[in-house]
Amino acid sequence: MPIPQDILSVPRPKNSVVIAYGKNKSLYAVRQRVGCRNDNGRHLPVNGPTIGHIIDGVFVPIDKEEPDSVSTSPVDLKDWANIILCDRLFSDIREELSAVYSQTDLMKIYCISILRVCDPGIKNYELKEAYETSFLSELYPGIALSKNTVSTFLNDLGKAVSKIVRFMQNRAAAVSMDHHLLIDGTLKSDESRVNSLSDFSRKARTKGTRDISVLYAFDLEAMEPVCSKCFPGNMLNATSYSAFISENRITRGIIVGDKGFHESAAHEHFEANEDLHYLNPVKRNSKLIERHHMLDFTAILPGHEGITFRKEKCNGTDMWLYSYRDSYKASKEERDWLHRAKKDKTYSLEVLREKQKTFGTIVLECDLDLPAETAYKAYEKRWEIKIVMRFYKSACEFDETRVQDDYSVIGSEFCDFLSTLLTFRLIKAFDQAQLLEERTYKKIMSVLTCAKKVRSDGEKWQLIRLNPSHMEILQELELIPRPEEPPKKKPGRPKGSKNKSVIKEQEEVPMEGKQRRGRPKGSKNKPKPDDTATGQS
Repeated sequence: MPIPQDILSVPRPKNSVVIAYGKNKSLYAVRQRVGCRNDNGRHLPVNGPTIGHIIDGVFVPIDKEEPDSVSTSPVDLKDWANIILCDRLFSDIREELSAVYSQTDLMKIYCISILRVCDPGIKNYELKEAYETSFLSELYPGIALSKNTVSTFLNDLGKAVSKIVRFMQNRAAAVSMDHHLLIDGTLKSDESRVNSLSDFSRKARTKGTRDISVLYAFDLEAMEPVCSKCFPGNMLNATSYSAFISENRITRGIIVGDKGFHESAAHEHFEANEDLHYLNPVKRNSKLIERHHMLDFTAILPGHEGITFRKEKCNGTDMWLYSYRDSYKASKEERDWLHRAKKDKTYSLEVLREKQKTFGTIVLECDLDLPAETAYKAYEKRWEIKIVMRFYKSACEFDETRVQDDYSVIGSEFCDFLSTLLTFRLIKAFDQAQLLEERTYKKIMSVLTCAKKVRSDGEKWQLIRLNPSHMEILQELELIPRPEEPPKKKPGRPKGSKNKSVIKEQEEVPMEGKQRRGRPKGSKNKPKPDDTATGQS
């Protein structure tokens, strides 16, 4: 039913609209226009709160003293501890981003990366509410993170891929020459049919999904990722190895690769950069092992129990070979082999004797003359990083992409890389505070999420009441100060108290003479007072 013209002609504030309501639409409210939204290219108005009513042909505004509705009231309870800790550990990234991005863009990237860590599995359309209900909105107010804004921003972020490359190159250039870089790849599910990165990988037979491949370099000494790059899911690591080193301009450090990252795939980069070196495992069927007798171990590895090693230099080259045998791993591999042989009924004594030579062994090749324990530690740490990266994909729920086209995938993966960097810094902070000895990463993060701050009318933000065990975690992470303990009293008599007691005794004794301790002299032979009174001797 259309609104009568005489009602529409009543004077009312600008940017307002008349809405009919009530029985038979006989009542009229005046609502404020607060903006517009894009609906398939059409700009549709968005109505805000009711600012008055039209009664008897006159606009009657709502009393200004009336309390605001809950939908327009500010948020008075916000996540605090997790945001403050992430901001403290991650603040230097803003300076790195400022070398490439504008202030507005870098703050969007910064906030998205933090929220993806504090709220694992968060969707893009949930970022705005998470931002408004966390202390990020207090630390950095006015960041636009609505659903449409984030979607458009990630697409634009991927289009400007040269900025992402420059950011990664700056980080790679800051790596020290003596640091070890672990290069590895991981697969992430991506079922999009409109981007060129999604394809069936080598694991598609077991996973049944399309993937994208993400290569990353990890600084072993700093214990954090340095750079990353997206590749199609069907591309082999050996194929992307050279492109990854070239694009990120990795020119220094020792690259610790896996069997899929052979030196020959990036030989020209190692030849061109004298400060770039490699440490890779050799396949167990390599002829180098037999030629240099690498399974004839000559000594026990210093600092390790049950591990023997051999170190040899390849004739006519600058390459060194390092072989190791772990007796514990050898027995485990032998047990596994016997279990499979029994199950498949394929046991053979000759095959077992041949396999026993390689059980628990690993052979590494390197173009540097390193101590055997240094080379072993570098490759051993590689497997620890793999475990942490599996945790990262499950805990932060980064095992799949939720965007479609190439640009959005690249932009979203860049934010995921920064979230990965922050995750490793959190793990390092928890480890330094010795919190991971009794608690898991998820448990600590859940405690930090519970540590919120609340404010009342006109009052400052106050930390809500927490359990004593939760307060101890905040104290260990230096988020709140420890309570001041009263000074401990030293055991024994207070200093100077002995002399004071002597002085007190002297004051109580008459001046004419001091009374000695014990019975007075001659009092034993004197008669008792009662005996004297009765005349008895």
